[in-house]
Amino acid sequence: MKKSVFFLSAALCFALNITGVGLQRAQAADAVITLHGASQYGDEHPYNQGMLKFEELVKKYYGKPVTFVLHRNSELGLEKDFFAYLNQGISVDYAVVSPSLMATFAKAAPFIDSPFVFRDHEQMNKVIAADILKPLSDEIEKQADVMVLGYHGGGVRNIFSSKPIHNVADLKGLKIRVMGAPIWIKSFTAAGMAPTVIAFNEIYNGMQTGVIEAGDNEAAGVEQAKFYEVGPNLILTRHAISLRPLCFAAKTFRKLPPDLQAAIRKAGIEASEWERKVEIDSDSARLDKLEKAGKLKQLTFEDRDKFRALLAPVLAAYAKEVGAEGIYASINAIK
Repeated sequence: MKKSVFFLSAALCFALNITGVGLQRAQAADAVITLHGASQYGDEHPYNQGMLKFEELVKKYYGKPVTFVLHRNSELGLEKDFFAYLNQGISVDYAVVSPSLMATFAKAAPFIDSPFVFRDHEQMNKVIAADILKPLSDEIEKQADVMVLGYHGGGVRNIFSSKPIHNVADLKGLKIRVMGAPIWIKSFTAAGMAPTVIAFNEIYNGMQTGVIEAGDNEAAGVEQAKFYEVGPNLILTRHAISLRPLCFAAKTFRKLPPDLQAAIRKAGIEASEWERKVEIDSDSARLDKLEKAGKLKQLTFEDRDKFRALLAPVLAAYAKEVGAEGIYASINAIK
């Protein structure tokens, strides 16, 4: 009798254990996936708007519950921090990151963020549509384990300065902040400026204290960071059209269900196309609005062609140095 009771109890415990495991698995299967994004900006910035569009489209194409948490206004640091997190597969699953911050992993990545790479928006969009940048995105994924889903951007970079500038001669000796990529230091040095690498969140203070006299950014960045308060002279150099990869952590991606993976890929392309149009359409309007409010003054730059000519040899040499000659030739072939 005792043996019967023992075996009955053991069988009951085993059954309950199996039921518990099955319940845990069922709960795990039903758990809603949460994806974390990060941004330096608020939702008025096109990059954030593009990431919110990405969220909307993923939910639409996946058709099942998935939660997105977008950490705004540098809550998780700066873009260089986001890329490190994406590489490690921790804290951040998706973010818009400057190619200039990817050089440690992919030497050629900053090339697409160089001055005067693109002639105009039409050429830039044709380059993206023709998949000419695929070798760069492949290198980023292979070396950094970070996927490029699409390309945000389209904002035109101009110089904001504490003093008025009208031509190349006025640029001589200008203490200007640049991103960390060597191409920006070499380019601005070739134009006679005195470039200094300073973190994005230190630009405002640097201009206040006189460490730098100028910086460069798109209209949305100037507006969001209020650079016009310390650099009210907006010099229309139009020296670059920004492209910012919408990145996704490959370590996270590999853990996701195949149908969610497909939704993410599709949404990344479409959200980036949508964001570029928004940014391009709003770029000049943002500057006009700030000027009308008396916050900045747009100054015509008389020597843009001369400026471009000074930088051309530097760009060609840089393309050769980082192995992007083929990409550069393909870009220039787009009419």
